[in-house]
Amino acid sequence: MFERYTVDAKDVEAYARRCQTGPCFICEIVAGNPDYEHHMVYEDEATVAFLNKYPTLYGYTLVAPREHREHATGDFELEEYLALQRVIHRVAEAVRREVTVERVYILTLGSQQGNSHVHWHIAPLPPGVPYGEQQLAALSWERGILKLSEEEKASLAARIHRRIA
Repeated sequence: MFERYTVDAKDVEAYARRCQTGPCFICEIVAGNPDYEHHMVYEDEATVAFLNKYPTLYGYTLVAPREHREHATGDFELEEYLALQRVIHRVAEAVRREVTVERVYILTLGSQQGNSHVHWHIAPLPPGVPYGEQQLAALSWERGILKLSEEEKASLAARIHRRIA
């Protein structure tokens, strides 16, 4: 459906270096830094959700607490965690209804060494992807990054947002 572009090793190294030495990208998004602009699909007083800047799957979205937290469970009181999980569910359901999927992957990645602000990946797997290209392989930049115009990203974000509201 969409073309892909490949990411060379130098770009991956530069990205990793930026993740490890640069400012927290989620905190920068929350602060409104124009250098970290993303297409938002949902915002409330505690949570943000936005399209992945480097999607390997159409509709790939990230959900994060506004406040910088680093541990998926240990940095949250139970009620805070459950409220965040409700948002993750709402966003995942909106993505599932907007994008044709075989399955929606929900996972948290990151590291204390880079991208430490905890965030959840909502990764919609389209139908027909061979088994060997599913799961973590579907998220790998080795597959290539989808080429989406800014107009397509804005349209997709707006459509997902409408399904959440």
